[in-house]
Amino acid sequence: MSVKKYVRNEQLIASFGKHVRRMREERGLTQEDLAFSMNMEISQVSRVERGVINTSISMAYEISKAMDVPFHEFLNFELEE
Repeated sequence: MSVKKYVRNEQLIASFGKHVRRMREERGLTQEDLAFSMNMEISQVSRVERGVINTSISMAYEISKAMDVPFHEFLNFELEE
């Protein structure tokens, strides 16, 4: 039996990115606003939102804090088909 060393769920990553974008826009924030509040590059926020990168749970937590959303609510989203 082989062991997978890296798991990448494309549907989950894309759905999470769309969720981040939707929540950011609902709060009237630009990618620049969000990036600045987290001390990160705008391109990093863009990559998360476009589902290009598989962001860490720690980064997801920082994004939720920057948008002033309780983490458990931040993680409440549907997988898009």
